[in-house]
Amino acid sequence: MSTTMNRGWAVHFDLFARYNVWATGRLIAAAQALPDGDYRRDTGLFFRSIHGTLNHLLVGEHLLWFVRFAEGRSPTVALDAEIETDRAQLAYRLREGAARWASLIASWGPERWDGTLDYTTMRGTPASLPFAATLAHVFNHGTHHRGQISAALTALGHPCPELDLVYYLQNPSQP
Repeated sequence: MSTTMNRGWAVHFDLFARYNVWATGRLIAAAQALPDGDYRRDTGLFFRSIHGTLNHLLVGEHLLWFVRFAEGRSPTVALDAEIETDRAQLAYRLREGAARWASLIASWGPERWDGTLDYTTMRGTPASLPFAATLAHVFNHGTHHRGQISAALTALGHPCPELDLVYYLQNPSQP
């Protein structure tokens, strides 16, 4: 792939990293406004509750994929682990984790985008996937679960924030 396209990947994923910070912050603000009963209620999500799904985002995005990309290690952690029981600490860790992606992306040279991400799956199997496509998975995964949480907020009768990327592009400085 050309060096120009590789610079394009860096710009593209920097946008997604910034959007991820913005969307995570907006979703956490909405979740923090919930009474604890609604926040922890089983609403039929794959990880049951809003709390369970936020914990899954912490596990998947930050404790698993970030470590694979940043350190080349493949930690073993259950995808449904409740890493943080405390809502405020979970919110802090999600915000902190989201903020780390942009500097990591900026640290990669143009040649990195053509490579692979080599890691070990949760089942212990070696895997090698296209680097840029796998990073796209990380951000797509977060969008998927934020959408689930938005649906749960609505089903519980609570407002949910606008999280569309287009809205972010129109209002990047709006919290």
